[in-house]
Amino acid sequence: MEIVIRGHNLPGTMFRSAGVPIHNVHVAVQVRDAPEGLVAGDAPSAEWHVDVGIVDDDGTYDFRGPAVHGTRGERFIYLTWGDVTADGGFTMFRRAKLMLGDIDPALIRAGLERDTPVVATIDLTDGCGGPRCARVRAPALVWSL
Repeated sequence: MEIVIRGHNLPGTMFRSAGVPIHNVHVAVQVRDAPEGLVAGDAPSAEWHVDVGIVDDDGTYDFRGPAVHGTRGERFIYLTWGDVTADGGFTMFRRAKLMLGDIDPALIRAGLERDTPVVATIDLTDGCGGPRCARVRAPALVWSL
């Protein structure tokens, strides 16, 4: 199954993490331990397409794939925030968790039956104006087809 993550309201490229200024903020999907699909923090929007394997255990779903993290029953996709250096390096300073168990099983079934991606629409700026982090839930994250 494909999960499309659509981010909006990015926080900008400047941020202070523990008082330390960061000047080139980017966000990406974390695949294994590396960022993929870097998007600048001042972009108008961001979109990632993630392939996720689905295991159906009598209507209870489990998720697999290189972008899926966590243990059974607590699987998630990370959006990783980092500072991109002049030499192209990426120093992670914050991550957001999109909990796959929060997806309505009816959406998963419909997506599989129709061969349609499940879409995660996420507000990427938190209530303090910084990069959104920790477990992300509604209203900041909406799952749909």
